[in-house]
Formats: sequence, structure tokens, C-alpha cells
Amino acid sequence: MKLLIVDDEKDVEMLFRQRFRREVRQGLIELEFAFSGEEALDILRSKEPPDIVYIFSDINMPGMSGLVLLESVKTQFPQIQVSMISAYGDTENYEKAINSGAKEFFTKPIDFTSLKEEIHKMLEED
Repeated sequence: MKLLIVDDEKDVEMLFRQRFRREVRQGLIELEFAFSGEEALDILRSKEPPDIVYIFSDINMPGMSGLVLLESVKTQFPQIQVSMISAYGDTENYEKAINSGAKEFFTKPIDFTSLKEEIHKMLEED
């Protein structure tokens, strides 16, 4: 299962690689990273059909916000699950994300235990 993590903060890549190293080593998941909404859409469009099955995207990014990315993904690639990540657990962003089709909403610092549970549920569904 291939995951795409979208965040303008580059240190997120190291954090995800560290937290999911066992799952990656076991071949359960593959991680790909984009540092903007535009880059994420380029990655999705680069393969037909996209091999990404789950996206974790930050909401607050310069340029294209995570909410705009979510709407684009849900329109162009409805089969891909998207969860949103925000530094702020505000109700407005939560409601916008869920109403736009987000599967989950995580706040920073990310609770990797619940994130791993979410991924393992998806692996079991495969």
C-alpha cells in the first residue's frame, strides 16, 4: 500500500520514515512525500491509475491549501482516501475537511498510535 504524505515542512519526512520504518521494512507500506499541494497532484497524475491509495495532508500550506488539495483529489481520484493534519484542532477546519470527504482528521503533534491503527485497518481491508 502506497501512502503520500503532503506537508510543506520537510522534517515531516524524517518523522514519518522513523515512525513507520518497521512497516516499510516489512513491505506493508511504501511512503512517498510531496512538499506542496501542486507537487502532490503532479505525483498522482504521473501514473495512470495512481498507485497511491492513501494521502495524509497538512491543511495549512503556502500556495494550495490541504483543503483545496482534498477537493481536487476527491474530484479527480475519488478512490483515494485522504486524511487531514492540522496544527490547530479547530472545529471549522475539521468540519470543512470531513464535509469535503476526508476520512480522518489528525492534529499536530500527530498521534502516531492512532495513525498506525488507521493504516493497519486499511491493510486488513485490502
